[in-house]
Order: sequence, then structure tokens, then C-alpha cells
Amino acid sequence: MEHYTPPPDTGLDVIYVDEAMLVLNKPSGLLSVPGRGEDKADCLISRAQRVYPDALTVHRLDMATSGLVVMGRGANMQRALSIAFMERKVDKRYLAVVDGIVEQNSGTIDLPLIIDWPNRPRQKVDFEHGKQAITHYRVVLRDSQRQCSRVELEPETGRAHQLRMHMLHLGHPILGDDIYAPEAVLAKADRLLLHAERLTLRHPITREEMSFDAKAPF
Repeated sequence: MEHYTPPPDTGLDVIYVDEAMLVLNKPSGLLSVPGRGEDKADCLISRAQRVYPDALTVHRLDMATSGLVVMGRGANMQRALSIAFMERKVDKRYLAVVDGIVEQNSGTIDLPLIIDWPNRPRQKVDFEHGKQAITHYRVVLRDSQRQCSRVELEPETGRAHQLRMHMLHLGHPILGDDIYAPEAVLAKADRLLLHAERLTLRHPITREEMSFDAKAPF
């Protein structure tokens, strides 16, 4: 990672809070959890714990990705929510702007992924050793003038860089992707145009199904 300059701390964007959990809208450019070194200590969980000392990490978003992040309040709630994520009982929907015009209105990408060790944190497709990764996509807008498409992405699995890799292999890298996009595509946006816009899960105490939304800032 080059020099880490997190966005200024203007206060938490709280989507939902109760005694069991906390749902925040993470800005692009902020780590979900601390990175290595003191210069990478400022992150979403540290900001959250200043206001909610019992907040604990359940899942993460890439630093460049914005959107919804759920935290458990206390170890029991963290465990219950982590199990729901692990057992794929949480529905996630992302919005992305990708390069080029995606022809099919919708589809499913099923390509196994594994870390590319010599080039980490990059991932690669590996049919022999990779872990299954499945993403459903749906085109919501085609912009022929800018030669890009807005797509909704629903991952069934939660592999590292899954959405970036799957769109790249579809031939439509996400705009502003500083890891996988060619220079010209990277230059089309001043940030990664990927945002976690909707989460649906069962409340860890009441078991009521709840949905949370955060509109993409792009």
C-alpha cells in the first residue's frame, strides 16, 4: 500500500444502531480494520469504538470500497453475526460502474479464486486450487457516451477481490480499480466505483429479517 491518507473523520455515518449491532456506511479510502504499522491505525473499527466501545468487527470491505458494514456489539453478538456471514445467510448487493458496455442484461459468473502469492494482495483464477466464487450481475444502465455500464452485483460467496476479479474476467473492469484495471480504466474515476448498497440479514436477537440501504455516492 502506498502512503495511507484516510478521509477526514467527520463522524460516523450510522445507518442503524441498537444494543446488538451497528450498521455503518464506510467511506472509500478508509480501512475497515487497522493495517500494519502505526500510520494505518485510523480505520472504521477504531472510529466506531470511540463512540461505541463494545463494537467488534464482523466482516470487512476493501479500503477502496464504500458502503455498508455491520458490527456486533459485544462478543456474543459478533459471534452470532459472523456465523450468519460465514453460513451465507446474509444477502449483499453492490453497485459498480464498469468499463465498456455489458451486453447481457444479467448473468452469473462462477470462477474459483486464490491469492496470487508473488503478487499479493492480487487474486487469480485457479480451477485446480481456487475456492469457489459466484457472483450474479444485472445491468441497470448503459452509458454509450462514457462507454461504461452501471451494474448491480450480488455475491453468493465472499472471496477477497471477488467482484473486481469477476468483472475483469467478464471483460469489464471496475472504473478506478488500482489493482486490476488497465491505466485508461483506472483514469476514468478518482476512486474505485464499487459500493455496498444493500444488506439483508436476520437480527441476532429478535430473528427478524432486516434490510439496510446506503445510496452510492457516484
